[in-house]
Amino acid sequence: MRHLTLLLLLFPVLLNAQITERQRPTEWENLVLGGRHMDRFETMPESRLARANWGAEAVRNRYVDNGIEQDGISFWGGNIIQDKDGLYHMYVCGWPENSPKGHMFWSNSTVFHTTSRHLSGPYKIENSIGKGHNPEAYLLDDGRIVVYTIDGYYIADKPEGPWMFGRFQFDQRGHRIIEGLSNLTFCRRQDGSRLMVCRGGGVWISRDGLQPWRQITSERIYPPVRGEFEDPVVWRDELQYHLIVNDWLGRVAWYERSLDGLHWIVEPGEAYTYAFSRHADGTPEPWFKYERPKVFQDEHGRVIQMNFAVIDTLKNEDQPNDTHSSKNICIKMNKGLLLEVLNTTPIDAKTKKIELRIKGEAGFNPAEEVDVKSLTFGSYKEVNFGRGAQAIKSRQEGNDLIVTFAAKGSGIDADEWAPKLIGRSKQGGLLWGYARLPYVNYQPAVLSASAAFEKDGKQFVEVGNFGLTAAEAQPMTVKNLDGKACKVNVPALKPYENAVLELISLP
Repeated sequence: MRHLTLLLLLFPVLLNAQITERQRPTEWENLVLGGRHMDRFETMPESRLARANWGAEAVRNRYVDNGIEQDGISFWGGNIIQDKDGLYHMYVCGWPENSPKGHMFWSNSTVFHTTSRHLSGPYKIENSIGKGHNPEAYLLDDGRIVVYTIDGYYIADKPEGPWMFGRFQFDQRGHRIIEGLSNLTFCRRQDGSRLMVCRGGGVWISRDGLQPWRQITSERIYPPVRGEFEDPVVWRDELQYHLIVNDWLGRVAWYERSLDGLHWIVEPGEAYTYAFSRHADGTPEPWFKYERPKVFQDEHGRVIQMNFAVIDTLKNEDQPNDTHSSKNICIKMNKGLLLEVLNTTPIDAKTKKIELRIKGEAGFNPAEEVDVKSLTFGSYKEVNFGRGAQAIKSRQEGNDLIVTFAAKGSGIDADEWAPKLIGRSKQGGLLWGYARLPYVNYQPAVLSASAAFEKDGKQFVEVGNFGLTAAEAQPMTVKNLDGKACKVNVPALKPYENAVLELISLP
């Protein structure tokens, strides 16, 4: 209850059905620094500090030039893209603060195009795009900009428009839509196709990122825990997919990873929670709620900044012409290291040593900055709890540092695709990263079956390969129209190839 007690001191408001305190798993108490996604948050980029005209007292003295805020407008949602000239564009929604319903006027939002010369802001409104809520913008490979909003999207050739409105086409492939199609989030795959996660946790794929979207899951991919989940954000770096989803009622978010975008693992620890942002000098800027997370990535796909919609009180406490409102803030992220395992054969229990390349980058010399003795490496199940393989020696190779680990205790097995490193710099800063394994296919086949259907008294499914490499012929377990497990023999399928197959009853 420590967090709840702190919150009552910071925000003297009535706690009601809009929030609840979630019990954290006991094992989370044993996580080391770097073991949870939340440890990757750094400070809010330093900007003009002033006493604002609105907000609970705890956030009244704040970075007013961070993200976007404007007296008279309540902002929500939105994310940032950068154009070829270096200008940053945030597509964010908002509504007049004096609207008759206060915050609950959100369903009448306008989507704004805003710009800044700095990634963290301040962002200023350039023009409005149209009506819509919870926007997320992304670039197509042909250079066009798509700004998704609930129930539609806007598309333009240039960041400033002009904009055309359209609606996505969705092919459920016979599956139920999981909790509706809203609050969609998108990421680019290696071939230019797009993966999308809807609010309910269903996964969809589009070959061009526009039309049509085909559902490849029949169950949600979220953690198997009690939670009121919404606001997913998905992204992909050079190794893997990442997902954060927020339990809005419990105000705790969860972090997941995936090799193929279909099968996910949940890492322990909070991805983020409430009242966690702070200034460069350590002063807290503790907002009541953090929602609609979005990421800004570097050229390797690593997240260097996250931005959030924040509000200073309960949403229904934000009334017209009062001292409450909402804005969008930016927080710097520890982007992690570029890592590569040098072992050419799969690591298993018989492996004696593991060699890991820590790549040098502009502004980072691993030979000079890494505290080698602090490093642990292996499965997240071990490393996040302070265990894992221990570093025994290192050598410099060009701009890189090669670290040798005694493999015992790494926890790496045949299912591992991105073992994790945690350590410290010589100055005490957090070092972390996921490593590429040379024997892993990072563009795997992804087989997905449609729901069963009947034809001429027999039952069939259509199996598609939604991956980026060919799938070998193999059996696959599916469900028939009665929900019973059956088998189909899937032939070899090229990427995006489909086959209609008859169901075979299992003994």
